[in-house]
Amino acid sequence: MFKFTIRFLALSRLQKQSIMALADGLMLLLALWLAFSMRLGELYLPNQSIALLIVVAPIIAVPVFLRFGLYRAIIRYIGFRALWAVVQAVSLYALLWASMVLLSGVPGVPRSVTLINWVVAILLIGGSRMIARWWFSGTISASSADVAEDKSARRNIVIYGAGSAGMQLATALSYSSEFRPVAFIDDNPEIHKHHVGAIQVYPFTRLGQLIEKMDVHEVLLAIPSASRARHSEIIQLLEPYPVHVRTLPGMADIAGGKVKIEDIKEVDIEDLLGRDAVPPQQELLGANIRGKSVMVTGAGGSIGSELCRQIIKEKPARLILFEQHEYALYAIDRELDSEAQLSDGSCDTDNARKIVPILGSILDQERMETVCNTFGIQTIYHAAAYKHVPMVEKNPVEAIRNNIQGTLYAAKAASSTGVETFVLISTDKAVRPTNTMGASKRFAELILQGLSSNADTKTRYTMVRFGNVLGSSGSVIPLFREQIKKGGPVTVTDPRIIRYFMTIPEASQLVIQAGAMGQGGDVFVLDMGEPVKILDLARRMIRLSGLDVKDGDHPNGDIEITFTGLRPGEKLYEELLIGENVKQTEHPLVMRAEEEELPWADVQRILDGFESAIAEHDQKLIRALLQEAVPGFEPQCEIEDMLYKEETNKANSNVHQFRGK
Repeated sequence: MFKFTIRFLALSRLQKQSIMALADGLMLLLALWLAFSMRLGELYLPNQSIALLIVVAPIIAVPVFLRFGLYRAIIRYIGFRALWAVVQAVSLYALLWASMVLLSGVPGVPRSVTLINWVVAILLIGGSRMIARWWFSGTISASSADVAEDKSARRNIVIYGAGSAGMQLATALSYSSEFRPVAFIDDNPEIHKHHVGAIQVYPFTRLGQLIEKMDVHEVLLAIPSASRARHSEIIQLLEPYPVHVRTLPGMADIAGGKVKIEDIKEVDIEDLLGRDAVPPQQELLGANIRGKSVMVTGAGGSIGSELCRQIIKEKPARLILFEQHEYALYAIDRELDSEAQLSDGSCDTDNARKIVPILGSILDQERMETVCNTFGIQTIYHAAAYKHVPMVEKNPVEAIRNNIQGTLYAAKAASSTGVETFVLISTDKAVRPTNTMGASKRFAELILQGLSSNADTKTRYTMVRFGNVLGSSGSVIPLFREQIKKGGPVTVTDPRIIRYFMTIPEASQLVIQAGAMGQGGDVFVLDMGEPVKILDLARRMIRLSGLDVKDGDHPNGDIEITFTGLRPGEKLYEELLIGENVKQTEHPLVMRAEEEELPWADVQRILDGFESAIAEHDQKLIRALLQEAVPGFEPQCEIEDMLYKEETNKANSNVHQFRGK
């Protein structure tokens, strides 16, 4: 029988539909014979006229069944809607057959036969489909599938959440070649010991027994309506168990065909943090965007690309993607263009025309001015920067060119072309910096503060400072996942290191909202929530992968955590405020910092020094200039010259000349 089942499943769709129609015809003949036999109380032998009425029944029924879509439904996935269609189709058929009997005037057909025929036909047609569903999707189907594939390839899983999402998930996974759902876990005590489909629902306290008894290796979370805090709480409860915890795409995406069941993903780190995002204030989101011409520099980066996604939702008149990296620009332009495709396959041409990709460098002020003038730019979000601390530490000259001179040129281009708002994306590393990247970003802030003091400028300059974002390029989360996948070790720089984290979409929305506030020269800082200890994060990610941390207390663990030491310029912890003078704004997660500014004359003098240092590739002078300009800058490491072996006397001479001015 197993071979027969496999052969049947291998038939073409038309062949299967033909077999189903033939089976329905035979069952309708049987239903009428049973109806006459039950009515007359004996095995009925019809005469020629009545036999003709019985034989005609399938000819009436099959077109009706086709019209109601009974042969379009896939038997293995048949549900309530399909059964209701069976009831409707059989009812119409029974009514038509009864009408035919009445109009034909053939004697010997009791009126009650039509009612009995209707009931029996529903039972036979609907029941046959339910039996077929059980046959193909139940234990027999699983066993027959194992003829073609190794049964051990399917992993037993527990689904956390027995609601509608969990039920749909279990149904979909029952046909997966990778997963076999064996139990539900749910917090609702009223449904414990009940069955959802053929799968029993258990309380969380039984998870340990299920893991051991049913050889469970994974727990899949199917609680899409739960808050981040609740997700985090559940994940903490699951941590001690030796199971791999994962989540799935939203049920709407699965139903819409946007993703596949195979796209099961790791637990979102935002679920680990348990931080619920505050809903954005729509009036702030749209203030600098809606109906305006907007430009994002560094549009292909982690923050820049997310800013573009958020901006296009607010319906700008035009969105300019300004980026020097060709592939990064191509990627974000293609993504936004694909989102302009409507569900019917046509293109939202109005939205597509709004997006203009521009290749260019922020170091080219003339090109920046040309773009601003050509497209009438009203708002600029300046996200272009070199941000990786160790890389910047080894290439300080390029960091100063890009982060400081690039910001200066972009800001001047904005002022000279009448841009209304210029928003700088800054960083918590600008606060009492210990590295070149942080110091360069703090000086970029000082440039904008200095430009804001110029009464002639009509541009409103603001700065938004925040910490690490989850999933950005080069961040620790993707690194840990890659290391765990390879079997370790997971590398942490220092066991004491802590960081603030925020999701990229939330950070981008807060940047847009903060940029809509302030009068000019404002430094806004974002509430990043509670800091996270990186070592604890690494341990949690290992445990949630179903593995054990290998250390002195657990020498037989799976993944070892090694400490590599702080990287050049890296701090144990980051801060968002230089001083204590901070004021709340109209947004609960955005604060305004009152910080010391640098007179423009001093800013200009240091900028002149940077220009000279860059021309001569004098890294020692760059270090001295940064220490002079940024109070609190305390470098943690010596300058690494990646390109040249500088002449010490010449470098020292330049430093003395600068300090003598």
